[in-house]
Amino acid sequence: MSAKNIQFTKTEIKILKYIFKHYKDRHNARQLARLLSLNHAHVNKLCNLLNQKNLLLKEEIGNSIYYKFDYDNEMALKFIEYLLSLELKEFPKWLFVLLHSLNKFKKHIKFGCVFGSSIKNSKYNDIDVLLMYDKKKSADVSKIKKEIRKSELVEKPIRYVEITEKDVQKSREEKVFYSIFSENLIFHNPSKYVGVIKCLI
Repeated sequence: MSAKNIQFTKTEIKILKYIFKHYKDRHNARQLARLLSLNHAHVNKLCNLLNQKNLLLKEEIGNSIYYKFDYDNEMALKFIEYLLSLELKEFPKWLFVLLHSLNKFKKHIKFGCVFGSSIKNSKYNDIDVLLMYDKKKSADVSKIKKEIRKSELVEKPIRYVEITEKDVQKSREEKVFYSIFSENLIFHNPSKYVGVIKCLI
């Protein structure tokens, strides 16, 4: 990535993060425009720019051009890791209290994210949280879950999905697992998330 290519628009970042997280899917400009509610011609232009910046790979299949993240490019991985570290600022305001409570887990987990309807809509019934940690940390994690529940600061019930790194490989083909890992907001350790995604490719 040359110095002249280091500037990025918000839309470029939106496209890049979407493609990175949806690591199983093939993406062309028309599909991305529909999924992200963007103009097709503009998406096409930006995907080409991201390809020129060595962040996306381009593949021609028939009359269509598909894009995927360059998971073998260390600079690209470092850049997406930085972008994902900013997701804390993207949490909707109705989850601010939750975010404060989830900070208690950080010393004991390897990775954490929020997924499901609560990250998209303020009218949700419960909150889905993924926690990745070693089994030896189970007691600490359980204690914090109990503290959060007793505090009653988070009004809606929290549903936890708890996994180890080994569980990732076991669950890699499951649709629910892919949904969690592709549609989320990260509250702890984007570096681990990037490493896990790279191992799943």
